[in-house]
Amino acid sequence: MMGSYGPGFGMMSYWPFGGWNILFWIIVILILAYFFIKYFKDGNLNLGSDSLEILKKRYAKGEITKKEFEQMKKDLRE
Repeated sequence: MMGSYGPGFGMMSYWPFGGWNILFWIIVILILAYFFIKYFKDGNLNLGSDSLEILKKRYAKGEITKKEFEQMKKDLRE
């Protein structure tokens, strides 16, 4: 006789969350992937972009020369 093994063993049962369990974990994985891609893009935390912005502002204000700007920019990209 093929029948149920009791409550809690079917795909849409109450334990644990039934079929919603799969959907829950897919959402968790997607959220983690989103944050991983956002914060670790290009293998780093994109900290160099802030430094480059500061460098551009210093050059625009005339605090550094073009030669200094180019050298510092090169150093930041290494």
